[in-house]
Amino acid sequence: MSRTMQARLKKTVVLIGMMGAGKTAVGKALAAMLHAPFLDSDAEIEKAANMTIPEIFERDGEPFFRVKERQVISRLLEKERGVLSTGGGAYMAPENREIISKHGVAVWLNADLGLLWSRVKHKDTRPLLRVPDPLGALRRLYEERVPVYAKADLSVKSEPGLSIDDMALRVVDVLKTRPDVLEVQE
Repeated sequence: MSRTMQARLKKTVVLIGMMGAGKTAVGKALAAMLHAPFLDSDAEIEKAANMTIPEIFERDGEPFFRVKERQVISRLLEKERGVLSTGGGAYMAPENREIISKHGVAVWLNADLGLLWSRVKHKDTRPLLRVPDPLGALRRLYEERVPVYAKADLSVKSEPGLSIDDMALRVVDVLKTRPDVLEVQE
């Protein structure tokens, strides 16, 4: 994106995808490029609960977490236009897909299984991978979620070696195809 380009978001850009796809990192870079607020549904849930996501999963279970997630996503989408990073499972719920399509635009950060595994295999912060076979768990999640992620309004392919800024620029290029989402004055 050139320094002279001015862009204005008309809808919130909701980043969806698997854990490790880069939703938070790319989201922050994208928000900076668009001079828009960055919002993170997982961070908002943690703040409201005063607990980490793994602690919420442990204490209250995934179904409870998913209810809170829906409430937070709905609130964030109604609040202001910006860039919203969601948890990997958020887009799986039909209610969340409906809220997102009504108030924003879903952008799938599409990374393949090998790239995702290379990014998450050394992290202990993923409750769904705290199992004896984390790669198998990631593969099952990937196979279950990809067909649903494919319903997103827009998709941006992630590749090994792409910097966070390069990925954010790819998202900007895709958003430029949607004047109802991003208004650009060169």
